Amino acid sequence: MASYVRFSTTIFFCFFLSLSSSQKVTLSLYYEALCPFCADFIVNHLPQIFQNGLISSIDLHLVPWGNTLFQPDGTILCQHGEAECALNAIHACAINAYPDVMKHVGYIYCTERLVLENKLEQWADCFELVGLSRAALDCYINGYGHQLELKYAEETSELNPAHTFVPWVVVNNQPLQENYQNFVMYVCNAYGSNQVPEACMNLNHSLETLSTVNSSVEKLSYSHQVCYANQ
Repeated sequence: MASYVRFSTTIFFCFFLSLSSSQKVTLSLYYEALCPFCADFIVNHLPQIFQNGLISSIDLHLVPWGNTLFQPDGTILCQHGEAECALNAIHACAINAYPDVMKHVGYIYCTERLVLENKLEQWADCFELVGLSRAALDCYINGYGHQLELKYAEETSELNPAHTFVPWVVVNNQPLQENYQNFVMYVCNAYGSNQVPEACMNLNHSLETLSTVNSSVEKLSYSHQVCYANQ
């Protein structure tokens, strides 16, 4: 858990810019808790926006539903089994119980790291590791997590274009498709030449280069691994 501690320390002490909500770029992640590629994105890619301070310029929105389906009798069928249904609901409860993005992302990061390490049975330890109350667990036990999941199911179903796999990353309503790992480039490019966050200015590429890459990226073929819907 040493890397979790480093991540937690970084996100709580990162430098914040004073941007209003209307000036921020919206970054949405549609995912499911036990897809290994979602876990990889959350653990190995998403933390960079906390480490470089870009989170202060982003409205980060997590949607834990992914490729989950409703069966004819109305019950929920998760792609990776009942354990995924439970963890999706717990994540939904965490987002609701700890609205501070630092807190709920910290908890979700902790559980997704356990997914990658095949230690999911230790998921409850993440409350203590992140320093949170067990409000999210109470939410799950009393069934409210299911109600939250229904909300996320509706939101996911309204995606246009519809998602075809997870992780499905969207920047200002633009789905990044297979190029989701380059999400920081899209976030920075969304600002154009106005009020560019310092974190973007410190990137290796200039905004002009980002625009050039962004305009040609759809012509390339990517081989990032994903969890496809309906499989």
